[in-house]
Amino acid sequence: MRNLKSSFTNIQFFALTAAAVLLPVAAQANIFVLNDNPGTIGEYDNSGNKLIAPLISGLTYPSGIVVSGPDMFVTNNNNTIGEYTTAGTTVVATLVSHSGLNNPAGIAISGTNLFVANTGGGTVGEYDATTGAGGILISGLSGPYGIAVSGADLFITNTGTNTISEYDTSGDLLSASLVSGLNEPLGIAIVGSDLFVTNSGNGTVGEYTTAGTTVAPALIAGLSDPVGILAVGTALLVAQAGSNSIGEYNTSGYTINASLVSTGTSYPYGIVVTASVPEPGSLTLLALAGAALLPRRRRHPTNQCCRCRCSD
Repeated sequence: MRNLKSSFTNIQFFALTAAAVLLPVAAQANIFVLNDNPGTIGEYDNSGNKLIAPLISGLTYPSGIVVSGPDMFVTNNNNTIGEYTTAGTTVVATLVSHSGLNNPAGIAISGTNLFVANTGGGTVGEYDATTGAGGILISGLSGPYGIAVSGADLFITNTGTNTISEYDTSGDLLSASLVSGLNEPLGIAIVGSDLFVTNSGNGTVGEYTTAGTTVAPALIAGLSDPVGILAVGTALLVAQAGSNSIGEYNTSGYTINASLVSTGTSYPYGIVVTASVPEPGSLTLLALAGAALLPRRRRHPTNQCCRCRCSD
C-alpha cells in the first residue's frame, strides 16, 4: 500500500481547495495545517513530525487555505483574505478586505484567480491573487463552505441543502444539485474524475464522480468532525476538528495513519502540502488544499448547520 511519503516522490498530485498548482518534485514535502482556534498555521514534515508550530500566528478564526507556488492565501472570519509565504512571512495581511466577503470559508485558486465560498452571504467571490481586486461571482447558494476547481468547473458544497453545486468559472450554473443527500458537507477535493467530500454531520468521507454519480457515500467512516480534505497521489489527508488531528487514508478508504499529525493542532480545518527543496527536472507535483471551515456551533431549530459566527 502506497503511503504519503512515497506519494510525494513519484506521483502527480492535486491540491485543493482546489486548484492545481504545479511545483517541481521535491526530496522533501511539507504539510501546513490551518488551526481555526487560536488562529495559526503549523508546519510539519511528510511523516507528520512538527517542524514549526506555529509558523504563522495572529490570524482571526481562519477557515480556508490554498497554496500557489511559495504563497499561501488564507480566509479569515473578519472578512479578509491574507497572503503569506511558506517560510512564514506576511506578504499582505489584508489582500482582500470586505469586498463582498461574508464569513469566508473555503478558498480555491486557478491561475491568478481566487475563488472564495462566503458562508454568511450564500455567495462565491472571485478575486485577483495579485491585486485583491474582485467581487461576487455567484449568489443564491445555501451555506456554501467548500470549493474546488477542476479545469473550467467549480464544485461547491452547500450545508443548507446538503448538496454539491457545479458552476463554471464564469459563474454560470451547470447543476444546482449535482450531488444530494449529504450530511453537513464541508471540505471537497478532486482527484481525476472523482470528488471526495467530508460530511461533518456523520463523520464520513464520501466519494462521488464529477458527473454526480455516487461511488461510496461512506468511503471513510468513524471520523471526528471532519472538515478539510487534501488529496496527495493515492493518499487523502483529512483534518478532524473533533480529535485535533490529521488522518491519512488512501483513495480506496484504507486507513494508513489515523493520527499522522496530532501535535500542536487545535481545531485543524485546512491542509496544504508544498515542496520545500525543489529538484530540477523529473516529475511534477500538484498540491491540493483542503477546504477549511468554521468551528461547530449549536444548530438552529431549523436543524440547518450554523458554523458561521452569526448571533443565535
